[in-house]
Amino acid sequence: MKKLIPALLLVPALVLAADKSPDHEFYEEAAQGGIAEVELGKLAQQKAQSPDVKAFGAMMVKDHSAANEKLKAVAARKGVSLPTKPGIEHTATKAKLEVLSGATFDKSYVKSMIDDHEDDIEDFEEEVREGKDADAKAFATEALPTLRTHLQHIREIATKMGIDAD
Repeated sequence: MKKLIPALLLVPALVLAADKSPDHEFYEEAAQGGIAEVELGKLAQQKAQSPDVKAFGAMMVKDHSAANEKLKAVAARKGVSLPTKPGIEHTATKAKLEVLSGATFDKSYVKSMIDDHEDDIEDFEEEVREGKDADAKAFATEALPTLRTHLQHIREIATKMGIDAD
């Protein structure tokens, strides 16, 4: 009987996890990531030494603010409640970047943007391939070209600055 008690305690957690579809997780992660991109873009505009990094930060604020508004509209139509702040991983990245300055900030920001956009593209492509929610798939499809442009642009900045993008 003692072995059953821990297993029974897991049942509500498993039921809650089962309630979240992959599409719902996509909505949440896209919202958290979009909010983080705006916050980090603002930080880059303030702290970056490189004019290219500052300009990229401005592009992040502009493009991801627009995408966030589109996502909010889609989620509202679906009755999906979106997070209003970045996830823990993004919060940790921001905390790390906040204490850096100059070329060290630029290098760390550029590397984090490369990693983040590679991950985002992978997640959005997965939603397009495997998602069941037509609106989530349409949002992902529409956002992918912009994400790919961002990745290409930040890789060009990395090359120009002599930063290893891998």
